[in-house]
Formats: sequence, structure tokens, C-alpha cells
Amino acid sequence: MSMLSALFRYQFMQNAVLAGFFASLLCGVIGVIIIEKKLVMMSGGIAHASYGGVGLGYLLGIEPILGAIGFALASAFGVGVLKRRGGARADVLIGLFWSVGMALGIFFVALMPGYPPDMSSYLFGNILAVTRADLWLIASITAVVLIVVFVLFDSWKAYLFDDEFAWIIGQPTVFFEYLLLSIIALSVVALIRVVGIILALAMLTAPAATASLFTKGLGTRMVVSAALSTLFCWAGLAVSYYTGVSSGAAIVTLSGAVCLLSYGVRALAARQLQKHAAKTHAGGEVAGK
Repeated sequence: MSMLSALFRYQFMQNAVLAGFFASLLCGVIGVIIIEKKLVMMSGGIAHASYGGVGLGYLLGIEPILGAIGFALASAFGVGVLKRRGGARADVLIGLFWSVGMALGIFFVALMPGYPPDMSSYLFGNILAVTRADLWLIASITAVVLIVVFVLFDSWKAYLFDDEFAWIIGQPTVFFEYLLLSIIALSVVALIRVVGIILALAMLTAPAATASLFTKGLGTRMVVSAALSTLFCWAGLAVSYYTGVSSGAAIVTLSGAVCLLSYGVRALAARQLQKHAAKTHAGGEVAGK
């Protein structure tokens, strides 16, 4: 059966397509901000720390994604507070929260009488297994994040341009720092069911990085990044449907390959322009003599 036929017949396919769309909107907006503020590794640390919440959710018999939300937010605020008030280095804190969160997840799961059968979907994602409840969660997080970003868009631009400049013109930079950490944490949780904890970092950064190579304005980059992310999600979904490979791996492989290829093409184009400029300069000197 073709994927298009399955899309009209089966709810799980409809859920997967919609989840990919909402997650792509999220990646398009937050990914650009993460790259602009150089918070890529921070996002990875929060993502991996949320695994502790997944393990705790299984141990306590509650929805694991709720545990992931708690751990992600706690990790985000923990890094922010300790970096600002405790004087700790950000890279050290990220490494600690990254490793301790994963270790706690393993510890909590080990305390259970058996191993959760769907644990791998939280690590590597399975967009084909997204339920209606998951879809509502992803859509809600996406809506909240988009509203926060676009209502405060001018303030975000000032904050992303320069913290000190934003503070001088009266912007609450501390508030924006913690707000950004919070929406990064929520965005990571929304991506867990799509690409998984381990691969969420690539999904947040690859489309945004690709868009930044060819566009300049903040808003334009967000739109292009969201469009690319949607394309990667749906293409990866198709690969997963027809081949049976992990959807998260397919999505991230496609997005990463396109991003790396774009960097290569841009590097070659820049080299050709340099050669052309050198030849033009040399020709001008010869003509002048």
C-alpha cells in the first residue's frame, strides 16, 4: 500500500504527518534562536538530562513524557541559576547535567521489575507511534512557543543581537535568558516522540544551520528553517514507512546530509569566487602596466 493511501486510511499516519509538521514549526523557530545564541550544546544537555524524567515516570507509573518535562525544565533552570549566581562554567554544567540525567534514567529503569518495551522510542523516536495525546502535547507546546516568540519578536531581536545592548535599552535580559531556557526545554520534550532524546539536538540545529547559509533576516531564517524541517520530517517519514528503519534516524540523516552538503557547496562557491577575484585583480595589474 502506498504511503498516500495509508495517510487517508490510517490514523497513525495522520498523527505522524501532523506531528512532523508541528515539530518542524518548532524547530524552525527555536533552532534559529539556539544557533544565534550559541546554545547548541546547552540544548543537547537539556535533551539528555530529560531521560532521567522518562525513567522516573516509568518507575512511578506516570506518563514518562511528564517526567521528561519536569527534568528538562529543572535542568534548564539549574544550568541558568548555577551559571549566573554560582559562577560555574556553562560547559561544565552542561556536561554534568547531560551525564547525570542519563545516569538517573538508567538507574530508575534498573529499579523496575522489568524493562519498558517502548523505551527505545524515547531514545531514538518513532513518529509512526505518535498517539493523539502525543499530538496534542506537541501542538500545544508549539503554539505556546510560537506565541511567546512572535509576541515578543522585537525584544527577541534585541536580546539575540547583544545582551548588553538589550539591557541598556531597558530589556529584561535575565527574564529573557530564563524564558529562552524554558522554551528550549519544552521544545526538546516535544521532539522526543518524533526523533528521540539522542537525535533531538540534530533536528533542532541542522535545518536552522542550513537556512542560515542562504538567508539573513531573523524572520526569514525562521520561515526557511521551518520549511526545510517539514521537508526533512516528511521525507524521513516516507523512508521509514517504506524501509522500516527508525523514523528518527531517517529524519536526522536526511537533515544532516543536506546541511553538510550545503556547507560543502558554499565552501566550493567561495573558493571559486576567490579564484575569480584573484584572476581579475591580476588581469587588472597586467593591463595597468
